[in-house]
Amino acid sequence: MKTLIIYYSKSENTKIVAETLAHELSSDIIRVKDIKKRSGFFSKFSSSIDAFRESKTEITPSNINISDYDLIYIGTPTWASNPVPAIITLIDKLDLKGKDVVLFATMSNSGGKNAIKRMTEKVEVRGGRVIETFTLKTKDKTLNQIADDSFNIARLLDLSIYS
Repeated sequence: MKTLIIYYSKSENTKIVAETLAHELSSDIIRVKDIKKRSGFFSKFSSSIDAFRESKTEITPSNINISDYDLIYIGTPTWASNPVPAIITLIDKLDLKGKDVVLFATMSNSGGKNAIKRMTEKVEVRGGRVIETFTLKTKDKTLNQIADDSFNIARLLDLSIYS
């Protein structure tokens, strides 16, 4: 079974989770980037509003061919208890018919479960089957601690059985 991990990361926390999983599962990995400027105080506020409203955004790569993959991981940070606009845009572009999907969300404090719930709804509408989910709190953790936590989650959930 061929596996692909797709993620968005602004602060590098979600990137560390995705890279740790990719290493553990020997999977391919793609980082989605948001073209819209999302730095600075006012941008952080407007980004949270965009996430809450599920606003679409321009992303790169603009299209991802997942036809060769049986299992797709999708990872997002949590903004205003929602997935980020880049991931919402991505999911809405994917044809997930017949695909098994694992969803994960990183969060500072809370909101990850709601982000996973919303992503699950969107994946199912696109024909995907969510087979596993997890969230990871990252507040006050070093990147090494996040990598260790990701490794432990992969082992605890036995994610390798899906690959």
